[in-house]
Amino acid sequence: MDGGAEQPLLVKVHDDGGGGGGSFVKEFGAESKTLWKLSGPAIFTYICQYSLGALTQTFSGQVGELELAAVSVENSVIAGLVFGAMLGMGSALETLCGQAYGAGQIRMLGVYMQRSWVILLVTSIFLLPIYLFAPPILKFFGESDEISRAAGKFAIWMIPQMFAYAVNFPIQKFLQSQRKLMAMAWISLAVLVLHIFFSWLLIFELGWGLVGAAVTLNTSWWLIVILQLIYIFVTKSDGAWSGFSWLAFHDLFGFIKLSLASAVMLCLEFWYLMVIIVIAGHLDNPVIPVDAISICMNINGWDAMISIGFNAAISVRVSNELGAGNARAAKFSVLVVSITTVAIGVVCMVLVLATKDIFPYLFTNSEAVAKETTRLSILLALTVLLNGLQPVLSGVAVGAGWQSIVAYVNIGCYYIVGLPLGLLLGFVFDFGAMGIWGGMIGGICLQTLILIIIVMSRNWDKEASEAESRVKKWGGAIASH
Repeated sequence: MDGGAEQPLLVKVHDDGGGGGGSFVKEFGAESKTLWKLSGPAIFTYICQYSLGALTQTFSGQVGELELAAVSVENSVIAGLVFGAMLGMGSALETLCGQAYGAGQIRMLGVYMQRSWVILLVTSIFLLPIYLFAPPILKFFGESDEISRAAGKFAIWMIPQMFAYAVNFPIQKFLQSQRKLMAMAWISLAVLVLHIFFSWLLIFELGWGLVGAAVTLNTSWWLIVILQLIYIFVTKSDGAWSGFSWLAFHDLFGFIKLSLASAVMLCLEFWYLMVIIVIAGHLDNPVIPVDAISICMNINGWDAMISIGFNAAISVRVSNELGAGNARAAKFSVLVVSITTVAIGVVCMVLVLATKDIFPYLFTNSEAVAKETTRLSILLALTVLLNGLQPVLSGVAVGAGWQSIVAYVNIGCYYIVGLPLGLLLGFVFDFGAMGIWGGMIGGICLQTLILIIIVMSRNWDKEASEAESRVKKWGGAIASH
């Protein structure tokens, strides 16, 4: 233990011997309060940051159908693929920083972040061809020539965003594990306000079109990175940041292994629904179904930010508690967050169904696109309901370090069951976009069920012991410096 480090605030969960519903309610309320303190700012931050791309897509949709399709495909498929890889690899820090923080080894966090920067920046170079050769890649997966050319041109302009992702996600996990979420929230809000103004100015007033969209979106993401770095360098993050260190290049193999497991786990989830947009390009008159599905994915993305906020909160809670050896508290936190997010999912489902004839017009002025979007709203409602629990269970997996297990589950449920079922319903049975999406929802349901079984069957005392071993394995040498 690092005796000089600030100890994390851990909720004490007492075993009352199974009696007293009042005691359960009190514990539930205390844990819920802790989770909301973590998830509230995280949700706000993720909504603000997601809104950068979503609002750019909205502005582009008012320019024209092809412009909407170009930004949607680049944002959802090209940038989305890279976003998933970067977020996934950066999520290794959720396990390591969270468990180190719970164990009181604060000084390890800054070194972990720097290791992640090294890995993600190198990864960015390897991912660069995805942007450079976007048109043939999109055509290979069946996107129309017109949409592929437009999306490919926009992708070239968005290369700076990829490198911003590489720096940003390790910063986020570094701050998140220390519960410094309000700083991230305020920075994201300030950048979002500027983004809205300059998007309007460049896209509409100055008539720059998609060039203006790219300039604004790139600048906004790099502004977030710069402001967060200034915050860390000035405050020293309560001792977690002690400057750049050559230790960032030590023990990279084990770190890369966990990063890759995290990337595979999250990418398989993140890319899954994006595949719908690519597959829809094979349908007759693809611009309309691609636009309609893109609008639904946009709404789904905003809703998913709520669950991703809770994903971050439960990852922090589980990793902190396991790092501190509090197995029962970690398990109880999972129960509380599951009940909370399912309730939120039901509310979001009702909201989508109640506004299905209204929200499409926020994104398009095309009657055909709006009508198709309304038709798909029932599937959007089911998806936002599943968003209530599935991402949270993935957060539990990240906090506990189960990335490799969940990666195998995702492969089976999503790509062996869900995707073939979607293709079967969409093309063989001719249900079109609804069939593609409906089949893939089946994969999400199966994955959620398996994750519930995994969480319920784990030995949490053993998980706490493994967390202690993990902290010692990657942190002992650093802590002694």
